[in-house]
Amino acid sequence: MAAKLARAAAVLGAAIFIAAIPVSAADPDPIADLRKELEQLREHNRALQRQVADQQKTLDELGKRISAAPASAAIPEPSFTERFFDRVSRSRLNFSGEGAVGFMDTSANGAYPNSEFRVNEARLFLDAELHDNVYLFTELNLTTRDTDKDRPELGELYVDFENVSRLFNRDRWLNVRIGRFDIPFGEEYLTRDVIDNPLISRSLSDIWGVDEGVELYGSFGKVSYVAAVQNGGHPLLRDYDSDKAVIARISYDPTQWLHASASAMRTGDLTVGRDMLSEVWFGGGFLRGIDPGATIFGGEIYQIDLQARVPRGHLKVWGGALRAHENAPVMADERTAFYYTAEGLQNLTKKFYTAARFSQIVADDGLPLVGLGAFGPFMFNNSTLTDELWRLSIGLGYRFRQNLVLKTEFSHEEGQMLGGRGRKTDLFGAEVAFGF
Repeated sequence: MAAKLARAAAVLGAAIFIAAIPVSAADPDPIADLRKELEQLREHNRALQRQVADQQKTLDELGKRISAAPASAAIPEPSFTERFFDRVSRSRLNFSGEGAVGFMDTSANGAYPNSEFRVNEARLFLDAELHDNVYLFTELNLTTRDTDKDRPELGELYVDFENVSRLFNRDRWLNVRIGRFDIPFGEEYLTRDVIDNPLISRSLSDIWGVDEGVELYGSFGKVSYVAAVQNGGHPLLRDYDSDKAVIARISYDPTQWLHASASAMRTGDLTVGRDMLSEVWFGGGFLRGIDPGATIFGGEIYQIDLQARVPRGHLKVWGGALRAHENAPVMADERTAFYYTAEGLQNLTKKFYTAARFSQIVADDGLPLVGLGAFGPFMFNNSTLTDELWRLSIGLGYRFRQNLVLKTEFSHEEGQMLGGRGRKTDLFGAEVAFGF
């Protein structure tokens, strides 16, 4: 009996032990988990070591390449020009320019009797912002058709104080310009540069000039104005008399397609011996003393401008009167001239256009009118004083872009000098005008 009980107890114990085995296996084993995590860390560390080794290998190869490279492959130091233009590109400066190259041919008594290839114009401009609403503008004329000098000349140079009227809460009513700037008479000077002029020649009167002084300008509504006081004489560095030139222009735009303006100017009294010439140009030359005994000269000019923007073009008409005077002991002490110009432009296509301009000057007692003639003989020789001159110009142009234009022109100019002698000059020209 006891033996049976002992065997039964042994069997029962073995069964309980066997039954307990699956239950124990289902519980987590901390040692096994730690071993598993340790193995994962070891594998991750081996991967990092391989990455570091690869990166070191890459760095070693780059170092060998740099060491083997010739010294000429090193990056050079920027030049002075590169450093200068780098500073310019990061500052508030703006460089621009324009010019024209071409061919000019006139009659024997004209300005270009030898069929010349020419650089008609080359100008550089610099704009700089000096302060809020304060700007510096500088123009350097490398060459122009209006000079026979083969060296650069200063054009405009002024400081612009824009929108001064904001100080009393009026936008753009008053701006102030001080320095050397265009004589603000009429409106042809606004489109006189080669890239803006539809033809190669200008009008017969061609009133323009650059002088030192102060200018006030502004606009309110449909009205704009400009008024200036300038030296009046031709010398650049000095003014040899205290009398000043005074110029004023008022403009009105009643509609988007119509523009009108009226201008007035007095040159002030100028000295024959020191000023010699006026700063304002007229008829391709200057105002000057005509009587050999005169010591003082000057003039007044008045002009009306009208412009209509028509479909595919424009129509411009302007005209006025000039009164030139001097203290002449022998010849006439006062000479009057009347002048006018009509100009039309028609765009034939988006690229091609045609333009025509007719202008005339009638001068009592004669004036030194150069026109298309040779400058010296018609400007300074009293035997060529002209009392009537007219010009017809016809041109064809092609705009590659707004800043690149090909122009051709034929002009016929004819008139009469004092004493009834005739004068006649023809011009043929071709020109490529550009701006940048």
